[in-house]
Amino acid sequence: MSINFGVDYYPEHWPEERWETDARLMQEMGVQVVRMAEFSWHKLEPVEGTYDFEWLDRVIRLLAKHGIKTILGTPSAAPPAWMCNKYPDVMPVDRNGQRRYFGGRHHDCQSNPIYREKVTAIVTRMADHFGNNPDVIGWQPDNELGNSHLDVCFCDSCRKSFQKWLQKKYVNVGALNKAWGTPFWSQEYNSFEEVFAPLKTLTGENPSTMLDWKRFHSDLIVDFLTMQVNILREKCPNQFVTHNYMGFSNCVDYYKLSKPLDFVCQDQYPTGYWIDDGWASPSELAATLDVIRSYKNRSYWMMEQESGICGWEYMGRLPAPGQLPLWALQSIGHGADTVVFFRWRTCTFGTEEYWHGILPHNGVPGRTYNEYKELIHKMNPLMEQMKGAVPKSDVGIIFSFDQNWAFEIQPNARGLNYQNHVRSWYKAFYDRHMNVDFITERADFPQYKLIVAPLQYLMSPVLADSFTRYVEAGGHLVLTMRSGVKETDNRCFTKDALPGLLRKLAGAQILDYDALSQNECEVRFDGADCQTESSDHFEGAAGFDGSSCQKKSEVCLEGAAPAACHGRFWADVLTPDEGTEVLATYASEWYKGAAAVTAHNVGKGVCWYVGTEPDDAFMSALAGLFVDKAEIRSMGCAKKAGSGLHGMPATDVEFVSKEKDGVVWSFVLNHSAEPRTYEYAVDAGELVFGENAGTLAAYEVHIYRK
Repeated sequence: MSINFGVDYYPEHWPEERWETDARLMQEMGVQVVRMAEFSWHKLEPVEGTYDFEWLDRVIRLLAKHGIKTILGTPSAAPPAWMCNKYPDVMPVDRNGQRRYFGGRHHDCQSNPIYREKVTAIVTRMADHFGNNPDVIGWQPDNELGNSHLDVCFCDSCRKSFQKWLQKKYVNVGALNKAWGTPFWSQEYNSFEEVFAPLKTLTGENPSTMLDWKRFHSDLIVDFLTMQVNILREKCPNQFVTHNYMGFSNCVDYYKLSKPLDFVCQDQYPTGYWIDDGWASPSELAATLDVIRSYKNRSYWMMEQESGICGWEYMGRLPAPGQLPLWALQSIGHGADTVVFFRWRTCTFGTEEYWHGILPHNGVPGRTYNEYKELIHKMNPLMEQMKGAVPKSDVGIIFSFDQNWAFEIQPNARGLNYQNHVRSWYKAFYDRHMNVDFITERADFPQYKLIVAPLQYLMSPVLADSFTRYVEAGGHLVLTMRSGVKETDNRCFTKDALPGLLRKLAGAQILDYDALSQNECEVRFDGADCQTESSDHFEGAAGFDGSSCQKKSEVCLEGAAPAACHGRFWADVLTPDEGTEVLATYASEWYKGAAAVTAHNVGKGVCWYVGTEPDDAFMSALAGLFVDKAEIRSMGCAKKAGSGLHGMPATDVEFVSKEKDGVVWSFVLNHSAEPRTYEYAVDAGELVFGENAGTLAAYEVHIYRK
C-alpha cells in the first residue's frame, strides 16, 4: 500500500474507549498512517527495567483493522521522572553551568553513558517487539533532534567527550593551540585534558574554540541518532528509519544527520506562535521545503504539517479556509511524497494544549477535518503517480552549517544574519518563478547554470579550486560580501588581500570595508533601474518574451518610478583588476564612486561579486541580470485578476514543478485571499487538479501534468 497521507496520534492522551471512534474518523478522512509513541517513555517503561507494550499493541491492531499503518517513535526525547530522580546526571547543563531539570522535553545529556545505556535498552526492546509487526512500517528515532539543545549540554561528560573529539581531530595539543590561536589572552593548553567546555565567560570568547564546539555538538547529536539507527537496522531490516527536521534549524548539521536515514522529514508550521508577523511568507515556506529536499538530495516526507493554531504560552494566527490544504500542496509541490498532519486531536492538558489539531478539544470534526478529507480524496490518485518526483533546478544556492555557525559566533555587523541573507537570494529567484536547489560545497556544480554562494566567510583551497573550475568551464557564479575572510579553523586569512583565496576568481580586491549595521548605503546600478515597488518580474531576454506580463529588460510595474538602490548591513569596497567590469558603484559614504558589484570573465564563465546585501528591489534587478546571462527561463507569470493587460504582477502566486521519468508536474499556488490570473511560459500540459486553467480563486492550487 502506498502511503500518501497520515496524522500524528497520541492515544495515551485519551480514554481507550475513544480509540475506535478516532480510527473510524481517520479511515473516513483517508488517513493511511499514524506516527505514535515518540513521547511515551513512561507508558512504555513505567519503572526501570519493566516494559509495557500491550497498550501500544492494541492501538496498532485497532488502526490496522481500519487500514492504517504505524510509524513508531523512540521515546528518547522525553526521559521519565524515575530516571531523572535516580540518575540526575542524565539531565543537561547549560552555558551558565546550571542544571536543566525535568518537566519539559529533551531534558537529557546525549553524551551521558547512563542515558545512552537506558536509550539503548528501550530501543532494543521496542525493536525486538515490533520489528516483525507487518503493521509497523517505519521508525522515527527521537523527535526534532537539536530542538531545545541550543544551550545544552556543557556537563563534565560533554567536556570529556569534547576533549576526545579534539584529540581525534588534532592528534597533538600543539596543533590545537595553533588552530585556535591560543597565545591570545594566554589561552594555551598543555594537554587535551585541560580543555574546557565553553561555559559562559566573563568577557569575550575564542571564535575558533566556539566553532569547534558547534561542530562537536553537531557530531554528538549525529552519533546519538546513529546509535539508535544501528539497533533498528539490525533488528528491523524491513522497516524504514527517518527523522523529523526543522528546516534551517542550526544546532545540528542536517546533511550529516541524514546519512544513516532512508529519507528525511520536515515539521512545517506557517503560523507558528514565534513568528513576529503572524505568518511565514510563501517564499520562506518554499525555501524551507527546498532545503529539506537538499539534505538527502531526494524526495522527503512531511511528518508534521500544521493543522491549525500553534500555541504554547502564546498562540499563533488562525489559518483561513483553504490555507491548510494550500500549505500541504506546497509541500507536495516541492518534493514531499507523504504528508502527515500534526496533530489528530487538540490536547486538553500540558504544554501544547493550545497547539490545535485536526479535531478540536471536544473531538468533533469541523472545518479542518472536512478540508483535509476533501484534499486527501482528490489527491490520492495523483500522489501515487508522483512518488519520488522532485524539482529540477538550474539555480543552486549554497547553504553551509559551518558558515552559519561562524556568523552566529561573529555576526560582523548588527543585523547581518547568514540565514536571512541566504533566504533573500532565494526569494529573488523564487519571485521569478524558478525552481531553486540548496546545495553543499561538495555538490556537482556543473549541473547548475547559476550558483549563488552567499557569505563564503570560511574558505578552503579545495572549495576555491572547485569554484574556479566551475566558472572556467562556463558556469555563472555569484559571490557576496565577506567572502574568503577566514580559513576553515575560523582564523583570519593573511596571504593576500580579501577575498583571499577567491581574489583571482573575483578579479577584484577589497582594501576597505564598512560594517553598516543598521544603516544603508546608496548604490548606483546601471544595469537596470531599481524600483520603489517590488520588481519581482524582471525576466529579461531569456525569460518570457512576448507575454503581456513581461518586457525584455524592464520591470513589469506600471507607474513605478526609478529610485536609488540600497545596500544593507555591510559594504565591501571593491578595487577591480584590469578587465573586470563594474556593474554598480556606491553612491553615498566616503567611498562614493567605488565599485559595489563587479563581473569578471574567467574562461568560458563569469564570476560576479556583490559587495553588499542588496535591498529587495536591488536584489531583484541583480537576479534579473544573472538569469539573463545564464539563460534561465521563468516558468510563467501571474497578475491580479481583473487588472488588465498590463496590470500589476501578483507576487503572491507561486510556480514550482517537479519531475520523474520524463513526467513533469507543475504547481501554481495562490497564497493570496484574492483571485489571481496566470499564464505559463511553455505548455504545462493537462490540468489534473483544479478548474478554470489560468484563474485561481483565493488559496487555490492548480496542478498540471505533462
